[in-house]
Amino acid sequence: MPADSVSNNVPDYLSLLRLDGRGFVVLGAGQGIGAQTVHALTQAGARILCVDQDKKLARDIADQAGGIPCTADATSRSDMERVFGHARHEFGRVHGIVDIIGVAGIKPLAAVDDASWARQFDIVVRHAYLAIQIGGEAMKKEGGGTMAFVGSLAGDRAVPNEVAYASSKAALHHLVRCAGAEYAPYNVRINAVAPGFVRTPRLNQRLDAATWAAIGEAIPIGRPATPAEIAGHLLFLVSDLSAHMTGEIVAVDGGTQVLAAIPHVSFAPSATPTP
Repeated sequence: MPADSVSNNVPDYLSLLRLDGRGFVVLGAGQGIGAQTVHALTQAGARILCVDQDKKLARDIADQAGGIPCTADATSRSDMERVFGHARHEFGRVHGIVDIIGVAGIKPLAAVDDASWARQFDIVVRHAYLAIQIGGEAMKKEGGGTMAFVGSLAGDRAVPNEVAYASSKAALHHLVRCAGAEYAPYNVRINAVAPGFVRTPRLNQRLDAATWAAIGEAIPIGRPATPAEIAGHLLFLVSDLSAHMTGEIVAVDGGTQVLAAIPHVSFAPSATPTP
């Protein structure tokens, strides 16, 4: 087809957002960003395997959204093999994966012991590696698919007392980049969002109103994100609207990364130039 014909062809953009009949595995589906992502994908027509380590949370979100509950430890290879086997049994094939799992260990580097360092990397990087390797190989054999992960602003910026967490998210970001390039020839796309602060149930339990107010003042948009706002970007990344994207880390942080880390400075008015 001539290039001008391609450029003049107007697609049905709304249909590119649809996921009708496609089978997705959502890891960490039980609450917060995960639960909102299940709703977002379901509204777009996807069928969802709702995976969570908490059996009740997995069942609750599956009941709410019409998905299929599944309980698993995403850091376990045998559990992940079971998850994707279950998904193929239910859906015929796996068209996509959305992985929200991650817990932030907040402490100075000197206070991090070997066990907590290893656990941080397990809960952020190991399960993502397993999802890409096991799920990606299934998609590769079945004609393609798409994956979206949740990274973090901390993976690209130094955040106080988050050395272990930030390092694990940085590793996740580069895993997405490298795997995105490796699987691209097989029509398997792999991307991630990198949120800043999000009002998730877990963070709401840890932070008080004064802290949330201070966080909002540091964000150009003036507030942290909601879980639904992150879910909307994940829907975009697994839909055909993002068909020419892979290996990308998309910042969804209210403009935080555009700020320079310098104190506020007031300058005297410039002198009016003479003609």
